[in-house]
Amino acid sequence: MSVEVAAKRAAEDRLVDLLLPASPGEDREESRRALRRLLREGSMEEREVEMEVAQTRAPMLNLFGGQGMETIEMNLRDALGGMFTKRERRTMTVREARKLLEAEEIERLVDRETVEREAVERAQESGIVFLDEIDKITSRGAGGAGPDVSREGVQRDLLPFVEGTTVNTRYGPVATDHVLFIAAGAFHVAKPSDLIPELQGRFPVRVQLDPLSEGDLARILTEPKHAVLKQHQALLGAEGVELEVTADAIAELARIAAELNRSGENIGARRLTTVLERVLEEVSFTAPERRGSHVVMDAGKVREALAPLLAHEDLARYVL
Repeated sequence: MSVEVAAKRAAEDRLVDLLLPASPGEDREESRRALRRLLREGSMEEREVEMEVAQTRAPMLNLFGGQGMETIEMNLRDALGGMFTKRERRTMTVREARKLLEAEEIERLVDRETVEREAVERAQESGIVFLDEIDKITSRGAGGAGPDVSREGVQRDLLPFVEGTTVNTRYGPVATDHVLFIAAGAFHVAKPSDLIPELQGRFPVRVQLDPLSEGDLARILTEPKHAVLKQHQALLGAEGVELEVTADAIAELARIAAELNRSGENIGARRLTTVLERVLEEVSFTAPERRGSHVVMDAGKVREALAPLLAHEDLARYVL
């Protein structure tokens, strides 16, 4: 039996105990079975129960100010946190109580030492570290002092981790010998040769990415589970406004975002966020007054919302 299944069963038993007053006899067992059936059917989700909830108040520690002391402070918080835990009674719905009870049962059933040991092993054998914007620490000048020296210092600090070393973490030492390091940067501005030679040799495989096309941007708007367009629809839905975005509107949003990336700084898919926020600005601000309405966003409305900015290229550069 998995931990999750065992936790759900234990939480269900505790819910039955909370809902059913203590009374001996055979009738109690029959009542428990009937109550358990109602719980599984979801008929009692809004029923209120009173239960004890753990309230952890970790001590406020700010004892160390030096670099590298953060780990010691976290360890102290972990060690002393349990001393400041108390339980208080709260009234909540069955739905809320089930979540808390399941979390408590999982905490009780899971062996944390085993989990932490396995996590360290996985990090060492299958870990991936992504170093973004590594071009920010490249040396771009020929001088021997100033910012370039500082950037080279950061590179030399990174070098031991990439080559393979042991890092002390709150869960124990982690060796980076078999960790995969991936670095990315704007190397149309800097050059890989601007990195120190030792670091260049640790990143032997170089891949140049193509800019996102209009088709790529349209897919990013619609396909991911948490696509920015779906997020806006959910936010407006919370205000009681149903937003429908037509296929031609999605294509127009992708076209404009791609054009802005070509004419200005190419910020990739992040351009979609700024463009979409501009298009939905009025609807978002007037959503409380539109409660219960159905708003359709088509290509014409997209162009209408962005036309004043697109007509002024300098303004669009700063706003979009």
